[in-house]
Amino acid sequence: MGAAYSRKVDVPVGPHALDTEEYKDTNILVLGAGNFGTCLADHLAALGNNVTIYARDQKVVDGINDTHCNIKYMSEVTLTESLRATSQLDEAVISNATVIIFSIPTQHMRDILHKVKPFLTVNHLTIFVNKGIEIHSLTLPCDIVEEVWGKDMGSKATFLSGPSFAAEVVRRQPTCVSVASTVRERALRAQAVFHAPHFRVYDSGDVIGVEVAGAMKNVIALAAGACAGLGYQQNARAAIITRGLAEIMRIGVKLGADPLTFSGLAGVGDLFLTAQSEKSRNYTVGFRLGKGEKLDHVIATLGSVAEGVETAKAATRCAERLEWRVRFVMPCTVCCLEVWRCMKRLET
Repeated sequence: MGAAYSRKVDVPVGPHALDTEEYKDTNILVLGAGNFGTCLADHLAALGNNVTIYARDQKVVDGINDTHCNIKYMSEVTLTESLRATSQLDEAVISNATVIIFSIPTQHMRDILHKVKPFLTVNHLTIFVNKGIEIHSLTLPCDIVEEVWGKDMGSKATFLSGPSFAAEVVRRQPTCVSVASTVRERALRAQAVFHAPHFRVYDSGDVIGVEVAGAMKNVIALAAGACAGLGYQQNARAAIITRGLAEIMRIGVKLGADPLTFSGLAGVGDLFLTAQSEKSRNYTVGFRLGKGEKLDHVIATLGSVAEGVETAKAATRCAERLEWRVRFVMPCTVCCLEVWRCMKRLET
């Protein structure tokens, strides 16, 4: 567990507290009981909200309800007692929520979006915390939402991203993130939902920038991890992270992002965290590949999803669609993809 920590949460008061009277979102549904979904559900329950977390695995549901423990993820943490879990995703569950948080891997989010669509209203605040690019459509989560729900509902969605390891959030370690929406009132509402002294949220109107940064930093983290696994030290890693940021900015600006977004929490903040730490799933995948492990074995034994592998494939195809000279514009991403393709050939 490391150093001692306090999981007690004090509700913000005083002159620096957010005025949350306008935003009374106390019934919250979290879809996805992985590491990040679990830590956010626990955080929000500790703030006094009525929080239900949805999981398909009935054993996970029973563990949260009976022993306040997610037996599959973060099993060493005792979750907030008021947090409830369910394996049912029906009209009653969705209608009871005022806020719905989607913590579903990007490659699988369409099914969930279709499932909840019949029961959604414009009054629901929808917050997406997943990152990546869908491999078969080459679209970001924000685009997938609009495709499935339509422009009216999709444009009201919010997207949370930034340097936030789940293992630290659940331990109430100080964390700052960004939340983006094309409708600022929605971003401010999401900000109020999460705000706590140890968890600060900054609003943004640049959905594309936040989404691109959140997706692409996972690819650069894989490259940085492989660099470390091969035995290269800080000079090489700094070069990869810096040039990787340039790659992220290029594709983001081409897609319409604000360049300033990449110098903020969702950009360089999240990239630095993800590409520098052994806590990062994507860094870990790269590190193990650098040590000589086979890709299929690494993925099978990781225990959680590392979006960077699929994102590298999607990002390369996306750049090719933009008619870029991909090898020169995105060298880190292309190198990662070529290494994986070579490893796959060797494994077959």
